[in-house]
Amino acid sequence: QVQLVESGGGLVQPGGSLKLSCVASGFAITTYHMGWYRQAPANQRELVAGVTTNGTTVYADSVKGRFTISRDNAKKTTYLQMNILKPEDTAIYSCNARITTTWSGPWGLWGQGTQVTVSS
Repeated sequence: QVQLVESGGGLVQPGGSLKLSCVASGFAITTYHMGWYRQAPANQRELVAGVTTNGTTVYADSVKGRFTISRDNAKKTTYLQMNILKPEDTAIYSCNARITTTWSGPWGLWGQGTQVTVSS
């Protein structure tokens, strides 16, 4: 079965940290650009962080310096380390695999999403 499965979400206080994982099944991620997106209620889905096949990274301004995306092709896993979390980071975080670096497009393979809630 070809799929992406996210894990690691949960409830955390402001200033805390979480590490999300995205595990691919049924295919190798080596030829795909991998990204983490998020969507809060009543908001559009936005790119949080992306990493290309050659390791180039891109981050939303709102998370730059706090979040780090990484990939382990051998483990078929993409990670998102989230530090100094803020309430505005609350959203459903989804993993995506695509063949282009047009990050804004809706295409590619998507995971089911994992909820991240930042609240005191």
